[in-house]
Amino acid sequence: MSAINQHPSRIDRAGELRTNQKTLDQLWSQARILQISEGRIAATGKQLTFFSDEDVARLVSSGLFAEGSRYFLGVDIESRKPFFAWDTQWVEAKSDEEKIDGFSTVREIGVKLSEQELELSLHAVALSNWHSAHPRCPRCGGATRVDLGGAARFCDADQSQHHPRTDSAVIVLVKDRSDRILLGHQPVWPEGRFSTFAGFLEPGETFEQCVMREIFEESAVTVSELKYLGSQPWPFPASIMISFEAVTDNPEVARGDGEEITEVRWFSREELLAAIKDGSLLLPPSISVARKMIERWLGHSAPGGETWR
Repeated sequence: MSAINQHPSRIDRAGELRTNQKTLDQLWSQARILQISEGRIAATGKQLTFFSDEDVARLVSSGLFAEGSRYFLGVDIESRKPFFAWDTQWVEAKSDEEKIDGFSTVREIGVKLSEQELELSLHAVALSNWHSAHPRCPRCGGATRVDLGGAARFCDADQSQHHPRTDSAVIVLVKDRSDRILLGHQPVWPEGRFSTFAGFLEPGETFEQCVMREIFEESAVTVSELKYLGSQPWPFPASIMISFEAVTDNPEVARGDGEEITEVRWFSREELLAAIKDGSLLLPPSISVARKMIERWLGHSAPGGETWR
């Protein structure tokens, strides 16, 4: 079985171009620009909506959107066409329905996008989330500004530069010796939604230690034979999911911890497909690495729609 998400990048992030503002301004004038507003990306149907710098200037001059911030996302590997994200807000108060018209979240549209568009979207949303959450310097409390084309923020008060941080998390497909998989239900999910187990890395902990700790905490089973499968950026708001398979020799003790996991269930392939068919099981969304891990074990794509919180 193949690994997960092991395709090469479709974007050259071209970090060497971020240090010169004149260069960034020139790239902006040639760029394909993604618009982000309040965590949503401009999109129509199955595609992102790309703007030119003239389009952006027209939207700002019309009074619809604020000037916003520009984040350099990189250049196309083959054509060298630059990409930017334009992170802005509505100038006038809008209803929720008006705000989402013409916009989608990455969760909603991600599975429909090309690999390049998905990569751009995840990068853009991650930057937008980080800039929104870090308007001030963690050292002196002074206001910070966008720096390095969006790859950093700079504090003029104490001359410090700050960079985005990504929270590492493991996500694990637990199997027993009969090749069944163990899935768990979180109380915040819809009824019948089950998925793989996941948790954040703690300071001073290896990924392998995190896998064993999280699985034991959430399901009471112990695991061995850890196998790395791949990774997936998950900027909701700022994570990277490191995926593993692991095997347990004590499947009979499996139980939820009662807080994060309120129910666990073992599935053979036949039982999983039957539960999906009769509606008692909802799988995680197709865009998620959790779904890809389950389908990798299953041997083919799984039926079933998207289920979010």
